Amino acid sequence: MSSSAAAVLYTVTISVSPASAVPDDASKKSHHLKDGFTNPWESWDEFKGMKPWEIAKVLLQRRISGQSNIPDTTPPTVPVQKPEFLPTRETPNLRATWLGHACYYVEFPGGLRVLFDPVFEDRCSPFSWLGPKRYTEVPCQISDIPIIDAVVISHNHYDHLSYPTVKGIAKRHPNCHFFVPLGNKQWFHDSGIKNVTELDWWDQRDITLSPSQNQPTEGKSASQTGDITARISCLPCQHASARGIFDRQKTLWSSWGVESGGRKVFFAGDTGYRSVPLLPDGTDDYGPEHNYPRCPAFKQVGEYRGPFDLGLIPIGAYAPRFIMSCVHADPHDAVHIFQDTQCKRALGMHWGTWVLTEEDVLEPPEKLRQALKRNGLPETGVFDVFGELFGRGYLILSPVIIIIIVINTIDIESNDLNLKRVCQADKLAAIFLVIQILSTYIRLEGDH
Repeated sequence: MSSSAAAVLYTVTISVSPASAVPDDASKKSHHLKDGFTNPWESWDEFKGMKPWEIAKVLLQRRISGQSNIPDTTPPTVPVQKPEFLPTRETPNLRATWLGHACYYVEFPGGLRVLFDPVFEDRCSPFSWLGPKRYTEVPCQISDIPIIDAVVISHNHYDHLSYPTVKGIAKRHPNCHFFVPLGNKQWFHDSGIKNVTELDWWDQRDITLSPSQNQPTEGKSASQTGDITARISCLPCQHASARGIFDRQKTLWSSWGVESGGRKVFFAGDTGYRSVPLLPDGTDDYGPEHNYPRCPAFKQVGEYRGPFDLGLIPIGAYAPRFIMSCVHADPHDAVHIFQDTQCKRALGMHWGTWVLTEEDVLEPPEKLRQALKRNGLPETGVFDVFGELFGRGYLILSPVIIIIIVINTIDIESNDLNLKRVCQADKLAAIFLVIQILSTYIRLEGDH
């Protein structure tokens, strides 16, 4: 549709989906405020009874005392493998490729190609010279992706929405359509991008890709000459938004569901699950004495839009918990989100790319295995990171994962690793980390 590499050019039609069942409380729009949005659940307690100056004091004390952790990004950390994308729309399977952090490229059976939360820049920041810097290389460039039909954005933080990236996509794939949460459409229009649909939680749209009538059909397969259809659902999650000092919570955040070719994918975006108060380091906040409210939205997603063949769920950027838990799930939260949303399989994301928080860069996968075991789930083959080869007994450390789903069977294809050197995080990133945490309202890098 949107690239010269595609054999057939497609036009896009977006239509309102037929009404589907929604939770009883959806019509209340309780996440809407007079001048913005909020998370309308008990699981959202941003300051956990603390005032901002008290949070700042604790953070400074942690830093001065050496209690806070500065993750070591000295190579090797997460090796990078260049992905191989299908050059055409021909595939009977569902394929998902991780392109770092929260970016996934999903190839649906039947031909739809969707890119989630793409950021191809070195820094996730409003500045090219300041802010968290990649410690793993970008695995590919926009020009390497042959087909992009839709770009789905979870929210406007800089590690999920990049101006240079979306401009680059729109230039190379001019028919590509962008789907964004409520309030973000104007930013795209101001950026010169008009193919945008903004949705509220529980809104749905049907997508029809129709091959151009001006092109000959001789020699082309049925999948190249027939319409491609999909349904996209904007769904709730627990997070926040801001791109500057004065626009906090002015635009909505969301998770998403995409259904096409008989397969359904849940993209959790960036989300918290509970709000954990200040506890001594090392405390098991899932212990019986720590029964904090859980975000009810994910069970609603599972009930009203599930089950899903594949879930893309965040597992990183969670420490310290008393700051991050309300907006960033840790691996234990992620497993519960996986179960609540009724995903058959899942892949982790939101880690292994930028230092945004205090946990060690390779801690999320290890904690995920612990969380799976704790919940009676296999440590591999159900909710995975990297490219764990089922039945092969070893782990390929690569931020590129190709998942093929055929009915109830998942195979993971991977070439030999092309291990590349990765950059050590700029010292400025550590300084910026302090700024971003202390500036709870400002959040320059736009992640929290």
